[in-house]
Amino acid sequence: MAHINAIRHHEFGKPQDVLRLEQLPLSEPKPGEVRVKLLAATINPSDYGMIGGSYGHLRDLPAVAGREGVGQIDTLGEGVDSVKVGQRVRFPDEGTWQDYACMAAGELMLVPDSVPVDQAAISFINPPTAYCLLKKVIDLPAGSWIVQNAGNSAVGLSVIQMAKAMGLKTISQVRREELVEPLKTMGADHVVLEGSGWAKQITELTGGEPLRLALNSIGGESAIDQIKALGEGGTQVTFGGMVGDLVRFPTRFLIFNDVRLVGFWWDKFCKAQGADVVRDVMDEVYAMMADGRLKLPIEASYQFSQIQDAIAHDKSPRLGKVLLRP
Repeated sequence: MAHINAIRHHEFGKPQDVLRLEQLPLSEPKPGEVRVKLLAATINPSDYGMIGGSYGHLRDLPAVAGREGVGQIDTLGEGVDSVKVGQRVRFPDEGTWQDYACMAAGELMLVPDSVPVDQAAISFINPPTAYCLLKKVIDLPAGSWIVQNAGNSAVGLSVIQMAKAMGLKTISQVRREELVEPLKTMGADHVVLEGSGWAKQITELTGGEPLRLALNSIGGESAIDQIKALGEGGTQVTFGGMVGDLVRFPTRFLIFNDVRLVGFWWDKFCKAQGADVVRDVMDEVYAMMADGRLKLPIEASYQFSQIQDAIAHDKSPRLGKVLLRP
């Protein structure tokens, strides 16, 4: 019997403790299914939550790890005529860190050939999140100012490039001085250092224009600085909490500045809005990837057998995604 390689965990915990490279039987597609061969997957921050048992929804154990990757249709099951062998698709997201997987043909998300494989591998979570943060939360007139923390994250880099294409202006918070110039090269209008007191200079940074939107994926003092900088009626969207620190309830700013605090979760958006709306968002993402308006840096690539090295690299200071390949 043919076998495939898969990175699995039989319990929840730290990746370095629970992940194992295992061999599983190669599955044949059932009627109405296709088999997909993985081309490239990535390590997403939410993978750590799923492996550790803290994410919003968890898989039954044992589970193949990974949520994001691009593949190529390898075999068609009986009765499938809507797609062809060789087409690129999103790899089944219930475990992308494996060589092959089967899924229903009717659930496939096609990926245009015009999108490079490395970009397609990281296109399914962070870029659409960035697009929705800019387009689906509040109505932002052209020229509006936004601020975001974790400006060097995949969402952050997507926001910088998408905002530039949309005619919006960005302030990106980062923790390392060496990130300032690379982010400006990608199109950031201002890059500020966390803890530098930048919020007190917000008028100078924006030329007196109000800060309409703040994107928070860190929490703690970083989030508080954003709330202080927001203009009258401004909105802060929280979509992550990297540090886990408590955020003081901003009574003064809620009362006197009428700021609004909301949340966003791409997974929930997908379920609530349905496949057609998700497809529209992805079409916008792929159009920008195809013509170069959106290009995310790749830090390194590792084989499945190097998963521990890949995890260690992913957790180190970097500017770009870490990919996994079969």
